[in-house]
Amino acid sequence: MLKKIVPFCYLLFSSFCFAQLGGQSTYQFLNLVNSPRQAALGGKVLTNVDYDVTQALYNPSTINVEMDNQFALNYTSYLGGISYGTAAYAYTWDRRTQTIHAGMTYVNYGDFIGYDESGLETGTFSGSEAALSVGYAKQIGYSDFYAGANVKLITSTLEQYSSFGVAADLGLLYIDERLEFQGTLVVRNLGTQITTYAGRRESLPLEIDVGLSQTLENVPLRWHLTFENLQQWPIGIENPARATTDLEGNQTQEKVGFLSQLIRHTIVGAELFPNKGFNIRLGYSFRRGEELRIVDQRNFSGISAGFSIKLNKLRFSYTHAKYTTAANSNFFGLQIDLR
Repeated sequence: MLKKIVPFCYLLFSSFCFAQLGGQSTYQFLNLVNSPRQAALGGKVLTNVDYDVTQALYNPSTINVEMDNQFALNYTSYLGGISYGTAAYAYTWDRRTQTIHAGMTYVNYGDFIGYDESGLETGTFSGSEAALSVGYAKQIGYSDFYAGANVKLITSTLEQYSSFGVAADLGLLYIDERLEFQGTLVVRNLGTQITTYAGRRESLPLEIDVGLSQTLENVPLRWHLTFENLQQWPIGIENPARATTDLEGNQTQEKVGFLSQLIRHTIVGAELFPNKGFNIRLGYSFRRGEELRIVDQRNFSGISAGFSIKLNKLRFSYTHAKYTTAANSNFFGLQIDLR
């Protein structure tokens, strides 16, 4: 009985956190939101090429010299009693032209109660996962393109079962400094399990994302547009709970058309005063908003908002993300300039 409860709890949490993409692969925590800034801009932003050292956990091609000696700690009070955090640091050497990045993600799923075949309690057990990454980016010749890669070591423990794996993230970034425009393509979680939980090898949560952003010329605002999970089409399926019934009792299932499929790959965000000591951020995830929408009830799923404030060498960030009426998440971050 206990052997069935452990993977069930894991799949339940994974499915809830990642909606219809959950349960298809292991190490789902690798695609969690890494920082309050990322969360505030809709959950996935790929093109912050500045001081934000946590950004490189999601897109290694953004590693740059402005991250030199920046150290970040982030904590999230997530759904279902789950808590997780990330840490990131970057160091530049070789006359300030070469920057290496290191980061870590840790997830604590909390405590569970175990039962034997007779339904008797056998005590509590817990689950946790972690990933340690090292990344590097380099300009391609004298062009406006940059390429980067992360290598990740992954460990996962769920009750008495454990697994170890390796993965890599690859990113290609284009920067137009005159237009203050950036575009990127990121392929995440290319890898494999080295050791499995119980002899069955599972795939990793491969993800392909495209990101665009630009700072407006006469307005202190930077917009972000992200197309996520491009490796999966269709991404949305019909929800039986949204079936409609006419007066004659005929039931019509929900239809998810082409435009609805396309919009569910889309995330939009905006950051006011992006280069100042105080920032205001707002984002919307169409997939999260649609999949967690409640029929005939306005619950604002998919919306996230946050801010950051810099005090000398410290920058504090906070974001509140809306999921459902009963489930929201708070993201906290602190970045320290060690220079």
